[in-house]
Amino acid sequence: MNRLTTWPFPEGVGGGGTPVRGREEELAFVEARLDALARGAGGIVLVEGPAGIGRSRLLVEASAAAKRRGTRAFQGGADPDEQFVPLSPLLDGLFAGEEPLSGADRLRDLAATPGQRFWLLQELGDRLREAARNGPLLIVLDDLQWCDELTLLTFHTLAGALAPHPILWLVAVRHGSVPPRVRTTLDRIRQAGAHELVLGPLGDPAVARIAEDALGAVPDPGVLRVARRAEGVPQLLKDLLDALRDEGLVTIENGTARLPAGPLPLPRLPSVAGRLTRLPAPTRELVETAAAVGRPVTVQLLAELLGRSPAALIGAVQESLDSGLLVERDDRLEFRHELIREAVEAGLPPTLRATLRGHAAEVPPARTASPVAPSAPVPAGVRLSDRTAVERLRAAAADLAATAPEAAAELSLRALELTMEDPAQRPKVIAETLPLLWQMGQPTQAHDLGASALAAGDLGPDDEARIRLAMARLASHFDFAEAVRQARAGAALPGIPAALRARLLALLCLGLSLAGDPEGAERTAAEAREATDAARDGIAQATMMVVDSALCFYRMDWNEALRRASRAAALAAGLGITPSVWIPEALWQCLLLTVAGRTAEALALADAGVHDTRHQGRAAAARLWLMHRARALLDAGRLAEARAEAEAAADMRGAFDGGDLAELMLLYTLTRVAIHTDDREAAQRCAAQARRVRGTGAPLARSVSAWMLVQLADFDGRPDRALAELHEVLAALAEERPALVSPVDPMDTPALVRTALRAGASERAAPAVEVAERRAARNPDFTILAASAAHARGLLDNDLAHLLRAVRLYEGCSRPIARASALEDVGRKLATTRRPEAVPYLDKALVLYTQAGAERHVARVRRRLRAAGVRRRPSPAGSAKEWPELTASELRVARLVAQGLTNPQVAEQLSLSPHTVGSHLRRAYTKLDIASRAELARLVERRDSGE
Repeated sequence: MNRLTTWPFPEGVGGGGTPVRGREEELAFVEARLDALARGAGGIVLVEGPAGIGRSRLLVEASAAAKRRGTRAFQGGADPDEQFVPLSPLLDGLFAGEEPLSGADRLRDLAATPGQRFWLLQELGDRLREAARNGPLLIVLDDLQWCDELTLLTFHTLAGALAPHPILWLVAVRHGSVPPRVRTTLDRIRQAGAHELVLGPLGDPAVARIAEDALGAVPDPGVLRVARRAEGVPQLLKDLLDALRDEGLVTIENGTARLPAGPLPLPRLPSVAGRLTRLPAPTRELVETAAAVGRPVTVQLLAELLGRSPAALIGAVQESLDSGLLVERDDRLEFRHELIREAVEAGLPPTLRATLRGHAAEVPPARTASPVAPSAPVPAGVRLSDRTAVERLRAAAADLAATAPEAAAELSLRALELTMEDPAQRPKVIAETLPLLWQMGQPTQAHDLGASALAAGDLGPDDEARIRLAMARLASHFDFAEAVRQARAGAALPGIPAALRARLLALLCLGLSLAGDPEGAERTAAEAREATDAARDGIAQATMMVVDSALCFYRMDWNEALRRASRAAALAAGLGITPSVWIPEALWQCLLLTVAGRTAEALALADAGVHDTRHQGRAAAARLWLMHRARALLDAGRLAEARAEAEAAADMRGAFDGGDLAELMLLYTLTRVAIHTDDREAAQRCAAQARRVRGTGAPLARSVSAWMLVQLADFDGRPDRALAELHEVLAALAEERPALVSPVDPMDTPALVRTALRAGASERAAPAVEVAERRAARNPDFTILAASAAHARGLLDNDLAHLLRAVRLYEGCSRPIARASALEDVGRKLATTRRPEAVPYLDKALVLYTQAGAERHVARVRRRLRAAGVRRRPSPAGSAKEWPELTASELRVARLVAQGLTNPQVAEQLSLSPHTVGSHLRRAYTKLDIASRAELARLVERRDSGE
């Protein structure tokens, strides 16, 4: 059997004029089969997927594609209410439409007459053979799970008998419980070599595009969070978006669709209501009761609530599973999607919901499921205060926060719904919900929720302090100044608990240090340490260790900075918390290892971080780890991978990004990669981003963006503009503030000198060299500092001895591009007077640049070698001569995708994130001028076979 698994490719919803959003892979595969059909090759394609996933829409598009080719297409399908009409699904398709087969009445009579199956199969087969002689045929059969026995027998018998003819059978079946006769048919066509398309849920990009189509505006993160509740099921997504729009919950401002803050009403989804209506009354009652309970339930509990014996529910339970509404996990029944449960519950009277939930709660725990099991759906729509339920939900959310923040956030939001009429409990739940929303990638909703709570003005000091602490934590990811403001205001509140005040003061110090105000952080640190020691609060202590590490870094004491960062990470790990309240575990340590030249350690830490956060579903933390990994890959000279990781992180950008540390690292990485690879288009995008970031106001953001604009102006051949931008960079240097990303990363000092020399302003570079030398002298254990200082001094003074020393020192560092740069500078200087001695240095530089994929530098060194009378053959960056267009990383991904692996499967095998795999794949498609996985598979097969 040939199997192509697709997971998860975007897809449109609805029909008619609604555009198909994605399913490019599936449609491309079907079109390839139609092309093969036109050449005389028939076969079977089986489309599989759960209810509402879009199987029928794919079949409709396939029929339209066949008609565009001039291929005769027949489209039929089964109905669960009409299984008593033998062969109707197939015959209705063959004898309806614009070009029906002839002899419909004769074949219908044979189908309805007992004992005539043999003649029916013979005659129908003859008619299809005759039709196929006049041109290829596409026969579409939808909803195989509802087909009668005669239809199934006719289908798999004729599909085998007519295999030599140009007939393509395209059939669809729903995942889940199917009758034995359907399983038998599926087994037979698989054994006959059927191709299989398995439809998975939509990805986030598709959900966003569909939301924009449905709402007529770009959805903000709050809308997307709600849309993701459809779990990528097209029909549920369509119904949910229609409900939001029709109920007037969506507001559109400046082309952006938004939802109001706070809980939304239970959704009423027509597709769910339709499926529920088709169920027999006993089954419908069972499903509605399970929805009202609001969690996975045992059959025993349902029997008690319905007043029946468990044995009496056998038929209803089986029908509920067959319908696809419920699924069976372990010894309990639960809804396939939480959104379906809410839609069913929405159709019940509120009093009935409350009564059933109350009865379920009275059942002894030993006889039913845990009320807040970690994976269980949680009661929704309750408006009465229930303090016991809220406490249970809060406890469950706290247990899940570290490993499953999305589930924890959903639990916390449910708890928040239950506090609508309980002002005493509500602020505590809001404060707990804010960081969970950020972790699952919803900063806008978190910010709006916290801001509305503070604006209400009826909070006590303790509650206000908790919410301000949560708001400061949130703001630390996008606005240092706002984080400082919230932390300072919270710490100033009277009579708040000692631990709470200690955390606020620690966060205030952290915000000041990251905003580029180490003096302010130093002034506050003494008070914060005193409060932290008095409170004995582990979170505050871990935060203050990170603050102390940052201040040591500002004072150029790198050894102590790394020691304290390591202690902070260890303390956090022991407490089960993050080492600071603004980034996940060990990120600060990873950053220090990167700038200190300990790239292998930084990459190992980042690899583990990406892996863990991806599997935990921590979207915000995963993005931060991706950014740090991208920066480490840049330093390791793996430019293609660095770009892919950075682009993946950019794809996950949140609504408030702009001047935070992670965003600055992203800007730095993409800018340096664009310059190294001579990517003019990417450089222009980076320049626009740098200008935007510079306007955010934070000192660190201004200095980093200014340094990037210096580099980009120099790259663009505008030394005058580069010189104008240098003023802000040099002002930061004069204050001896080595930035956390730039300027000046140790390896940037030589670049700064080179830029100043090209602009004819060597005197402007002298302060940078002095800072580099002072930093190296204070930190003799860090070879990278001595190497960059020697390199910068050699450039400034045009001193060969310093340049040669830099080359020797770089051999002990894991910065291949920096080492290549020093080798090139030595070669360039030697070439003026001792040309033969220059060639080995230039050759080594060429090898390092080529291995890194630094195309701009490769071209320049080749010119230097030619000027020295030496020509070197180009060697492609790809790993095989048959693939000169692709880098080694892109080729690895392309080969695995061509084998049929999905993006998540490729990511798992290569220890990458799915976003990074997607980035590599997009670049491979562009370079190879292809648009689908099917084309890629054909290209790989052709090239590998030597065609």
